[in-house]
Amino acid sequence: MNMTGNMEGRRDAPKGKACDVAGCGKESERSVSAKLAARAGLEFDDSLRRVHLCRDHYKRLKKETRELREIESLGR
Repeated sequence: MNMTGNMEGRRDAPKGKACDVAGCGKESERSVSAKLAARAGLEFDDSLRRVHLCRDHYKRLKKETRELREIESLGR
């Protein structure tokens, strides 16, 4: 079991790829599903299936979806 929680569709991003959030150009560290990124309120190109996120935006995603993840973990 992953102790950091089950982040739906989370992957390590390829090195050298830029963050897909509007106005950010930092190097991405993770990629998540566009559905999960939209739930967190991140702005990105709607045509993307996966969104590459830098460390700061990934941290924001985790903070914004904390309650959702807690509810999902109670259902197990």
